[in-house]
Amino acid sequence: MIFAPDTELALQAAAGLVNDDLPDLASLDAFVEQWGWTGSRRADLAELASVRELQPRLRELWTLHEEGVAEAVNAVLRETGALPQVVVHGSVGYHLHATRPEAPLADRMAVEAAMAMVDVLRQGELRRLHGCAAPGCDHLLVDLTKNRSRRFCSDTCANRTNVAAFRARRTTSEGAGHDAVR
Repeated sequence: MIFAPDTELALQAAAGLVNDDLPDLASLDAFVEQWGWTGSRRADLAELASVRELQPRLRELWTLHEEGVAEAVNAVLRETGALPQVVVHGSVGYHLHATRPEAPLADRMAVEAAMAMVDVLRQGELRRLHGCAAPGCDHLLVDLTKNRSRRFCSDTCANRTNVAAFRARRTTSEGAGHDAVR
């Protein structure tokens, strides 16, 4: 384990949020359920809009250098009035929440991501946060492998890239062999 379980979950949820289009309330409901968000919900279009507004801000965390991440994290914590508390629910065990359960969903999401980024900064592991290496894919990922080898956001992107590379090699070798016959 590289980070505490709640940090890993918050980082993966933040990347998942940025990668999700959230076209409607049903998709936000599914996202909240998938990632186990607790606390109050308005479940209205205003809540969906505020979560969508958060997406570019979280994407930016994956692109900033250390000082920029620290400034962005501090801004989120200031703006939301974060108040760290030790809580227990679900299967995670004791962990840190930094908002009230009745805080707006977008604020809770922003603060969870910010608190996770605190751990990333403290451990000097920003290089574990990057974009997918597949051409044309702009999804973010959290590399939790021991050797920092994860390059793709999904098996689909990895497979598509590997198949394209195989076909390119095969085309090149066939072209070279065809020229030699002439």
